[in-house]
Parts: sequence; C-alpha cells; structure tokens
Amino acid sequence: MPGSTSRPALLLAHGAGGSVDRNYGPVMDRLAARYTVIGADYPGAGGIPRATGPLELDGLADRLTAAADAAGVERFAVSGYSLGGAVAIRLAARHPDRVTGLVLTAPFARADAQVRLTARVWRTLVASGDPGTLGRFLLAHALSPAALEAMAPQELEAAVKETGADVPEGTPEHVELVERLDVTADLARIGVPTLVVSPVDDRLVPPRLHRAVAAGIPGARLAEIPGGHLPFAEQPDRWAALLSDGVE
Repeated sequence: MPGSTSRPALLLAHGAGGSVDRNYGPVMDRLAARYTVIGADYPGAGGIPRATGPLELDGLADRLTAAADAAGVERFAVSGYSLGGAVAIRLAARHPDRVTGLVLTAPFARADAQVRLTARVWRTLVASGDPGTLGRFLLAHALSPAALEAMAPQELEAAVKETGADVPEGTPEHVELVERLDVTADLARIGVPTLVVSPVDDRLVPPRLHRAVAAGIPGARLAEIPGGHLPFAEQPDRWAALLSDGVE
C-alpha cells in the first residue's frame, strides 16, 4: 500500500476469515493519513491463492515482513486483529530489532476450549454449503447484543445473507490455525510498547483472553471499548484513534 516512507510505518495483520480490506477498510483513510500503511493478505484472502496445506504463524509473520521489505521499510509497528494478534506477537518475537510497537485488538495467545469449539463449528458451517446458517452463526458471535438489537429484522436478515455468502476461500485454513496456535511462550519476549484493545462484548474471542495477553506482555496497556468482535463495524472512530495513539 502506498505511503511516504518518511512517516512511521504500520503493518496490518488481519483476522481469520477476513482480509486487510475487510478488517481495516473502514479505518484505512485515517491510518494512511498519518502512517505508511502496509498490509499482506493471508493465503485464500484478498485475491491471494488458497494454501495447499495448513498455515503456520511463522509463515504469516514472514509474509508481513516481506511486505515491509518490498516497501523499503526497515522498522515498523504492527497492528494485529484477532488471529492477526498472534501473527503480530510472533513477528515481534522473530524480528525484535524491526518492531517498534504493537497494537493488538481482540487477541488471544492460545485458543481455550470454548474458542476451539466455536472454531470447529465455524469450519463445519463453511464446508456445509449453508450460507444462511453460517451467517447467523457468525453474526451471533461477532456482533454485540446491542448492535444486533439495533438492527431491524429486514436489515438483520440482509446482513445474515451477506455474511454467509461472502466468505474468503481460505477461511477453513485460517480457522484451523486458530484452533492450534500458541504464542504463550512469546509473550514474555515482547520488549516494545504494546496496547491491547479489548471489545468488552466480544463473544468470539472472550475478553478474558485479551486480558491474558495484556498480562503476559511486560508493560502492556489494556484499553477496553464497547462492542463485539468487529470494532471496525461497531466502533470505527474509537478504534482508529486507539490504533493511531498506540503506535506513537
């Protein structure tokens, strides 16, 4: 993504079943006005060919590093959303001399039993060919109760259809990685300023997991915001401000 290399650089690590545009599109203009923004979609997202085997965190982290290299950027902060939080943590552990800071939104170091069960159902529904049920499942877990209640029935049904029908082809591999990743041992190795953004009504990745990440990284700050797992949908302005403040 274009930007002036004289400005601080910000790498974007997106979530499972997402892409850079899907997860950061609503806040991209605000970020790009202040930073050299660099993103790299995972296999099976954003037009990138689907992986032929399981994904690994090291590989996803290296994709982001390669994107920075291609942009001529040596040092950068990293914003990691959901699965991208673990990608960002692994990148910082692998390249501590290059990372200047982390902003982790709805992160988890390791999926607990609840998240693994949810992820397994997610993968099964993707494979089922039933976009309506998939859409209802995702919205029920990703949006806050307040956001769901605020939608008129027709609006909610339209969102269900759109969500269930518009799934990146690499989602099964993304979600399978969610089930088995573990960056717990990396947390204590993080030596850069870190902000953890915790949506307090997150049903997909419960806030207890966000807090555990913040507690495990030395000196990390925790910022709680209203809403569910999709801050770019429910709190775009507040999220953009936290992303901007967190990398300075």
